Amino acid sequence: MESYDLIIIGSGAGLNLVSAAVDSGMKVALAENGPMGGTCLNRGCIPSKMWIYPADVIRQIEDGDRIGIEAKLEKADFEVVRQRTWDSVIKERDGITEAIMEDPRVTPIRDTVSFVGDRTLTASGRTIYAPRIVLAGGARTAIPPIKGLDEVDYQTSETIFDIEALPKSLIILGGGYKGCEFGHFFSAFGTDVTIIQRSTRLLPNEELEISSVVTRKLGQHVTLRTAHDAVEVRKGDGGIEVISRDRTNGKEVIDEAEMLLVTTGMKSNADWLDPAATGVELDEMGYVKVNEHLETTAPGIWALGDITGRHMFRHTANYESQIVWHNMTSEHKAFVDEHAIPHAVYTYPTVGSVGMLEEGAKRGNLKYLVGYNFYSNVAKGAAMANDHGVVKVLVEAGTRRILGAHIAGPEADLLVQQIVYLMNAGDQSFLPMARSQVIHPSLSEVLAGAFAHLAEPGAHHHH
Repeated sequence: MESYDLIIIGSGAGLNLVSAAVDSGMKVALAENGPMGGTCLNRGCIPSKMWIYPADVIRQIEDGDRIGIEAKLEKADFEVVRQRTWDSVIKERDGITEAIMEDPRVTPIRDTVSFVGDRTLTASGRTIYAPRIVLAGGARTAIPPIKGLDEVDYQTSETIFDIEALPKSLIILGGGYKGCEFGHFFSAFGTDVTIIQRSTRLLPNEELEISSVVTRKLGQHVTLRTAHDAVEVRKGDGGIEVISRDRTNGKEVIDEAEMLLVTTGMKSNADWLDPAATGVELDEMGYVKVNEHLETTAPGIWALGDITGRHMFRHTANYESQIVWHNMTSEHKAFVDEHAIPHAVYTYPTVGSVGMLEEGAKRGNLKYLVGYNFYSNVAKGAAMANDHGVVKVLVEAGTRRILGAHIAGPEADLLVQQIVYLMNAGDQSFLPMARSQVIHPSLSEVLAGAFAHLAEPGAHHHH
């Protein structure tokens, strides 16, 4: 049996711990059964944004006619996008792999590992042990039990970046953040896209006003089948047929496309590890249970990132890796602070969000005020001829503490970040923004304006 000071499973945010551990003199093993760098680098944030930025540019060119610019798109060259994406990913991945392989203080295990006893794992015929183990093994696409799905070739976010040419037509199962990002990309590049979505709107986990805007705007470029269940998939004459049923009236509709992309949800990779063998409990969805210190139910074992199913963002996993390292190496335990976890959805339009939804404030019986503003209300938004951008903010009545902010429109990811900083400062109130000069005419005014229009819930008459 080989002994280590620390075993890390997963080379996404798990890599942050590798460098901290070797710098402090620990003997480390890193297990990774896929490409180095994890989801974010290989199948997630990095390749998807390399694809989506060009799609944003295409939509901007098309929207130019609103401000008197009539431009015609000569060519959107997918081969260039593909090449740029892989050049970027492979360079980064090779750099990480080389650093790990050449570091004598790290033992890489390029295989799936599984527990066989207390903090004891097996892989490729070797047995390894460490008093401290971190589970950072990520998650994968959950394949829904749809009749006939396993008999056709379909794509997931794990495989889609490997395609060599754009399909003429594409059906996407699922209208969450992945479905909306891929729907935006493929439709901008000229693919005929159909999104089949169970919920009545796209992005059902976002604030209603935000997802309504995305449903309306993206719906101008794709065929939307909202409130539809995919009931059967089969091979058709011209590709893949999907039969979906309208949840409101039971009517069935058949869509056909060259390619099918499944983005219906995620599943923890914990099942690969046989966690029960070391006393690590999973929740009913199969995610690793952790407490507020990111400790699992087994002593000496922590978990972070997508494998826990809490907040599936790379920036959150990076933050959690800092908490785990602190709790592993110090007497005083740090708590995970989840009150201001931001995220963005890079669809059309961009979405930025942090903190509570209004539903959450209601459920928590909080006394709160709501503020709205529209891009069209500020000079920069008017200059852009923006007709859809919206900001919604939630503030605790009395304390003026910011509870949440939700934005759909250009630069939403940048705008919401201003709120994240306020939510992590002092008393978390919006007063520093109210006291600040806001550059005129900038999009920041749309945010400041939302806080200037706070009212009781239901008092607004917004369009």
